[in-house]
Amino acid sequence: MAPRNHKKWLESPNIEYISSECYNNEEIHNQEMEQIFSKVWVPMCHISEMYNKFQFRTTQIAGQNIIAWNTGDRVKAYLNNGPQQPSGKVWNDDTFGKELHCEIKHGGMVWVTLDPNPTQSVDQWTAGAFDCIAEAIDTEEMEVFHYHKAIINTNYKLWHDTNSEFYHDFMHYFNRVSGFNDEYFARKNIPFDNGHVNVSSFTVNYEEYDGFEDRGELSFPNLPPNQWYMVDLFPGFNFNLRGSAYRSDSVTPIGPNKVLIEFRGYGLKKDTKEERLTRIKHHNSIWGPFGRNLHEDLIGVAGQGTTMREGTETRRILHGRHENGTIHDEVGMRHYYAAWGNMLGVDPMRPLAA
Repeated sequence: MAPRNHKKWLESPNIEYISSECYNNEEIHNQEMEQIFSKVWVPMCHISEMYNKFQFRTTQIAGQNIIAWNTGDRVKAYLNNGPQQPSGKVWNDDTFGKELHCEIKHGGMVWVTLDPNPTQSVDQWTAGAFDCIAEAIDTEEMEVFHYHKAIINTNYKLWHDTNSEFYHDFMHYFNRVSGFNDEYFARKNIPFDNGHVNVSSFTVNYEEYDGFEDRGELSFPNLPPNQWYMVDLFPGFNFNLRGSAYRSDSVTPIGPNKVLIEFRGYGLKKDTKEERLTRIKHHNSIWGPFGRNLHEDLIGVAGQGTTMREGTETRRILHGRHENGTIHDEVGMRHYYAAWGNMLGVDPMRPLAA
């Protein structure tokens, strides 16, 4: 085959794709903040991080400073425009700006929206995407045992993409050929309303990993041993239940080429000391800062972000693979970007078209 010249390189493919302008453009980023992040429900933290009266957590949503605090009766969230208390405690509602809608749902996550009149509750917004793990995360109280954050020079959607598509398998090649089996490749990507997707379960053969042991003795309530489910929540949140370990990722876009990602690992509040130590070991062996998986994903998305900086050639990101909804079918990517384009009122193939 002859090499592709510049004219050929810029031709539009005849399958589903999006433009790399979706990832690198400042105008697009600003529209996302106004038309997506200002409208959706955001999982800002977990209730176990603020169990006691007057405890609080802060974050940013669409560039707005947010605080959620435990009043003793419930959790309230506000625009964080007030003065900081020297004691580090929240004393009364008058300290802050406008009160925001706040709910605790799906395993104890604290959800906040900037929308003053949300048309959907959290349950309506998540649209059934959590049903596959609801009995595992809602039966017993959970608590955060692991937290770390990373600021990555990439677009937030590239991080979400790496949990939606599985072409980054080459980075985890040893894992894939040792611990996984035909069930892994037969898993289904299941779309839900509002751009969400979950990935159905399979049994992980942990004992086939070099240095690992079977994890079947410790799981979550109503979860069969060594099962793995994943919920990819639009526009950029991930919930990953993997046998004895449960993790969530929350993104805070800082700009078109920078994102803050917060990672949390969870156990059951009733865990014994030995059970908690086992969960921590299992979590960190895969998802800790020195684990087997997480750093490889971060390196991958940072590299992708570098190749898509504004000023580079516009690229076509292909989403054309159809495999009956199984793991390498790009239905999750197509579903996400259909919702993304709909909320922005743009065509993801030509997002800057007038």
